[in-house]
Amino acid sequence: MQLRVLGAQDIALLRNVTPGLFDHPIRPDQALAFLQDPGHVIVAAIAGGDILSFASGTVLLHPDKPPAFFVNEVGTRESHRRQGLARMVTRTLIAHVRGIGCRGVWLGTEPDNAPALALYRKLRGEEQVFVGFAWDGAFDLDQGS
Repeated sequence: MQLRVLGAQDIALLRNVTPGLFDHPIRPDQALAFLQDPGHVIVAAIAGGDILSFASGTVLLHPDKPPAFFVNEVGTRESHRRQGLARMVTRTLIAHVRGIGCRGVWLGTEPDNAPALALYRKLRGEEQVFVGFAWDGAFDLDQGS
């Protein structure tokens, strides 16, 4: 298994990912834009030419603070869960963004998402309580389809 930060050279890997890992089918235009933008980062665990697990996010820039990082999503194939892959890709993602100058890494998850809560607690994240607001279907499960 290989663990790495993906770049534009990995577009074929994303375009050919086996269904069941991401929420929706890969959109080649969005995948390429993501991979080409240095403000977007994805770390993948790869075996046999396919992605088994990933963690992705976005650099947040502010005029008065150092860059921060928002973890957008962590996913692992059902067949490979509970093997530490999500923890590995998330740790690698956090280490990478700290290495490029991000200070303050954060994410949000639903209060009933037990697997995600267990993962983030194992990673010793500091639990926070905040209120989320959404526009334009930002929290809709079928967004983008």
